[in-house]
Amino acid sequence: MSAPPFTVALLGAESTGKSGLAQALFDTLTAKHGQHCVMVPEHLRDWCQRQDRAPEQHEQAAIAAEQSRLIAQARATPRVHVVLADTTAVMVAAYSEQYFNDLSLWPRALAAHTDCDLTLLMGLDLPWVDDGLCRDSPAAREDTDAILRARLDQAGVAYQMVYGNGDKRASHALRTVGAGMGLTLTAQDPFWEQGRRPWSCEKCSDPACEHRLFRDLIGSQARQVT
Repeated sequence: MSAPPFTVALLGAESTGKSGLAQALFDTLTAKHGQHCVMVPEHLRDWCQRQDRAPEQHEQAAIAAEQSRLIAQARATPRVHVVLADTTAVMVAAYSEQYFNDLSLWPRALAAHTDCDLTLLMGLDLPWVDDGLCRDSPAAREDTDAILRARLDQAGVAYQMVYGNGDKRASHALRTVGAGMGLTLTAQDPFWEQGRRPWSCEKCSDPACEHRLFRDLIGSQARQVT
């Protein structure tokens, strides 16, 4: 039986570049590194576009469950190397807490999230853009980000912050994906060659997240070598 695909979860508040980064990672991993990838879209966004509105509280659980089902389906696809999840049920749980003060979705969302090998959390350095559909405001974006960090930390979920614009943002994320997979996917950083851990973002407001994730990644690779 083949090993399950390396699964990357992209989390982040509204207008933080999740979908763009997922597409950039997909294109690079597929075209340049020969990885068979599957990208799982954000079901919540698709739902909002079809319904032309934001969901109500009683509709949130089904949306979260469908997001988890789509990721599980992608992970079960034969001969897939990498699954890129443009959000998980964690995002639906965060919105439910933020807008409805409903914490009931967190247990199942976090349980499903354990299938993810790497969590990338988008920074707030990109400009907020109104999509005319389900985006609220820059202030709401900050509130979502605070909820995500608090709940991930509380659950002990390691995550890597991603900052930067365009190619730089994608390069930072790709370096972290490579570290998790045990592959070199970007130009070798001199800090890696000297046995030191580089910062992979420019403006991280929570350095502890990098420390925790990179320590776990490096430790895991060291155990595999030994």
